[in-house]
This record gives sequence, structure tokens and C-alpha cells, in this order.
Amino acid sequence: MRKRAAVLCGAAVVVAGTVTAVPADASAARTADTAPAAKLTWKNCGTPDYPTLQCASLKVPLDHRDPYGRQITLALSRVRHTARTSQGPLLVNPGGPGGSGLTLAGFVATSLPKAVAAQYDVIGFDPRGVGKSKPALDCEPGYFNPVRPDSVPSTPVLEKANLQRAKSFAASCGKKYADLLPYINTIQAVRDMDSIRAALGARKTSYFGYSYGTYLGAVYAKLFPQRVKRLVLDSIVDPTGVWYEDNIGQDYAFNDRHRALMSWIAKYNATYKLGTDPEKIEAKWYAMRRALAKKPADGKVGASELEDTFIPGGYYNGYWPYLAQAFAAYVNDKNADPLVEAYENFAAVDASGDNGYSIYTSVQCRDASWPRDWNQWRKDNWRVYERAPFMAWNNAWYNAPCAFWPTDSLRPVNVANGKLPPVLLFQATNDAATPYVGGLTVHRLLAGSSFVVEQGGGNHGITLSGNACLDKYLANYLSSGTVPRSGREIDAVCPKLPDPKPLTAKAASTSARGSTLHGLVGFRG
Repeated sequence: MRKRAAVLCGAAVVVAGTVTAVPADASAARTADTAPAAKLTWKNCGTPDYPTLQCASLKVPLDHRDPYGRQITLALSRVRHTARTSQGPLLVNPGGPGGSGLTLAGFVATSLPKAVAAQYDVIGFDPRGVGKSKPALDCEPGYFNPVRPDSVPSTPVLEKANLQRAKSFAASCGKKYADLLPYINTIQAVRDMDSIRAALGARKTSYFGYSYGTYLGAVYAKLFPQRVKRLVLDSIVDPTGVWYEDNIGQDYAFNDRHRALMSWIAKYNATYKLGTDPEKIEAKWYAMRRALAKKPADGKVGASELEDTFIPGGYYNGYWPYLAQAFAAYVNDKNADPLVEAYENFAAVDASGDNGYSIYTSVQCRDASWPRDWNQWRKDNWRVYERAPFMAWNNAWYNAPCAFWPTDSLRPVNVANGKLPPVLLFQATNDAATPYVGGLTVHRLLAGSSFVVEQGGGNHGITLSGNACLDKYLANYLSSGTVPRSGREIDAVCPKLPDPKPLTAKAASTSARGSTLHGLVGFRG
């Protein structure tokens, strides 16, 4: 399991705010003079899991409005087509902003049916500032080192401590990367994607994105509709709420998902011995939180780190057995070792995570306006906390640097589009990171799109994760361009996968494909 900070964003449960036309700098970028397409030199960079993976690098303008100005470098990966006839490139992105896509190319190429994958050059990339792309940002190394202040600002001292951290991070980013931050945003990343297409020598490209990658894909399609061959969006950001409203809406959905975990634990009282009443189990969880706020486990897991550890369970229920086991050991046996291990597996942040968070903030804080008055944040998040306490303040502090960000903000892109070929959308009804309303909204905004729903599913990133029903629609579309049509708002429904079972000696791992995907897509921790 990779240890990194959040690379996912969410969508609001309540649609708030409005969107505007494509920002001026995006329009300018679309019509600006462009430098000749670069040629790519591919080298083998295979791994034991993905032995056919190849890598290359591509120089692109820091500012696409100045194509002959300063250049930066993007890291690319590829699994080549093996069929006689190619359908061209399929760009893939795991989300974020801040997620590395290099390994995702290998995963997608090996997870699709062989006959489908053989038709495409599957292309991964590290977006500008991420991973092996250069320069890579790291605003404040060790920002998430434990133990952090309690996320719930129940006293002025706690609020001041958390505010100082957020201000310090924003200031560090501004000091280290003043020349880069104006150009770390979705619109410039979309222009990078079109530079990748051009360097591949393709007139059109297909695209497959998860989470934030759905917004990236929708914005690409808005700016370059004539370049889109096929477009797959899985677990869909609500583009009408980027990003402040989306994050607030996410808090309510994660609280529901956390309670779903409590209900799941209640079904297995014989294993976990935490009781059969979900509300009482939830009360035990908050009692554990209070205890850790006073005495962090192993000097690592305080109240905030506990939240970090359980938030991934809102993204993927394959983690539930591990989280339940750690919870039960702490409560029943006064044994914190499994909890510390869960923190280290799911929440501890390494250098890759520091980089991911630096890009997450840089993109989201630049993409759209955020309240600059902390009183507004305080009022909004205490209101959320009253109804949905699980992630409210943890998420608020995660995004709080945007209140003090050293660049001004762009305007969100109105992704409404009637110029595309059929687009295929996937959404789980109970997804917490990108709630269901985001999928519905994008379905309505992209004329002629097809909407496939996983009924009752709560995982984030649902294709190529073991659901054969969903994967059939994906394979058919990538192979032939065929999408399901029902004449109604939802074009096809697939049942969710069964919830996991408690760990046993013979089954001490999550679904191989599902856990691999969610390790690549990542989670906010």
C-alpha cells in the first residue's frame, strides 16, 4: 500500500455556486501560437507487475500562452498496442490533483480484456509538478508528520495551532515556487495533455480518468472537443462546486460512509465484540478518538491521525476488515499495535505524499476562488460538524491553505458540451469522495453521454475493480464506441459487489484487483 497524502477531491451533495464560460486564459491558450510537436524517445522501464511498460519525457511550456518560453518536463509511460490495427492513444489519469499516472498505464493495460487493451497505446503521465515530472513540488516536507493538533478546534489554542500550520504551508509554497504556482492548475494541465497527444502523432486521443481525473477529462473535452475519440469518466467530480462547495458536500457523504462501516462492524459482533448497535459502536469510536487526543498511540496516532487512518475506508470498503480489527484491538484489548500498523499502511505520508499534497493545494487553490475570510470557514465547518462530525474539520484543515494562498484564482470552467462523441460515465450511488450528484450533473452537461450506475456501491473508482457488469460496458465502449441507451436518466444499472468479510487466516488480504486500483488512485489522508 502506497503511503501518500490525498489525491482525491470530492463533489458537493448540495449544488452551490455557478460556473462561468471558459476563463480568458483558457481561450487564449486555445488559440495561441504553438511550438512544433516534440518527438518522444521511449525506453523500457518495465516492472515485475508491468514488464512491457515504457517511459519517455516531454518538454512543454510552463505557460502555454508563451509556447517558446520556459519549458518544464512531463514524465510519460506507455504500454504499446499489439493488435494489427490501433485505435490510437488512451490517456489515463488516477485523480488528485497530485496523483502519479505512470503505473496506472500498466494497470489499465493488464486489467482490460486483452483484445481491448491490444487496440490501444495506453499512456500514463505525471501531471506538471508531480512525481517524476520536473520540477516536482514539495512545499513543506514533513507537513503531515505526527502528532498534529487535534483537528476539531474546540479551544482557541487548537484553532490557532491549526491556522498557523495552514498559513505556514501556503507561505512556504509561495516562497519556494512563486514562479511556478500561477501555472499549476487544471487548464495548463489540460494543455499539457494536448501536447502529449501531439507528440504521439495522434489526430485524436481517447481518455480514461478517475476522480479529479474526470474533471481533467471534462475540461480537456471542453477546450479540445475535436480531439476526443472516446471519453470515460469514473467517479465523477461535480464541476459546479469546484472546489470549496465540493469539499463541504464531501463531508456529509463521508460521515454516511463511516456510519456504514459502523453498521458493517455490528453485523460481525462475534468477530469484533464491539456490539450489535451501530450507534453504540460509533460512540465507542468517538471515545477512542478522545482517548487518543489525550494520549497518542506510540507517539504517532492522535485524534487527527485516527481520522486520517479511517478516511480511506470511505474510499474503499476493502479496508474495512483491517480498520475494524484495529478498532476492536484498541477498545477490547487495550492493544494499539494494530491501529498504529493501520495508520502506517493507510495514512502515513512519505515524500511522494508531500509532493501529492503540494500539487493538490496548488491546483485547487488556483483553479477557483475560496473564501479569504476565516470567519466564513469557521461558520461553515461548525455547521457541517453538527451533522457530520467524522471528517468535517479534518477536511477543512486539509484545504485551509487555500484561504491564504499566494496566487489569485481563476474561474471554474463550464464543461457543458454538445460537440462530443458518445461519452461513458460511471458512478456509484453511495460514493463519498465524489457523491452521486456529480455524476448526474455531468451526465446532464455532456449531451449524449451515457450514465452507468453501480446501485448501492460506496467505493470510489469502480471500473477495473472486480465488477464484471461495469467492466463489460467499459470494454464494449473502448472496443467499438458502443454505449448503453435506455431513454431514461440512467442508461444502465449494475449491482454492487458484496461487502467484504472479516479477515481470516486464509483470507488476510483484500481483493487483489480492487486493492491495486485503490492503491494507485490513492486517498486523502
